[in-house]
Amino acid sequence: MADAERLGLTNGQRIKVATRRGELEVPAFITKRIQPGVVFVPFHFVEAAANVLTNPALDPEAKIPEYKVCAARVVAA
Repeated sequence: MADAERLGLTNGQRIKVATRRGELEVPAFITKRIQPGVVFVPFHFVEAAANVLTNPALDPEAKIPEYKVCAARVVAA
């Protein structure tokens, strides 16, 4: 919630989540359940397919894509 307050964002407001690989525009859902500095975007909805924002590089051991972690910028849309 502190991050949203610092950025001047409100619940339900359209926001842009951007990375080096792409961007999404989605409504904000602001909650105390997410740690400061963390943005969560569900990846199973076609209208907000978060995997377009992340890195498909494979872990050398497990061969699992790095779809769950990347740096992102959040701004009002």
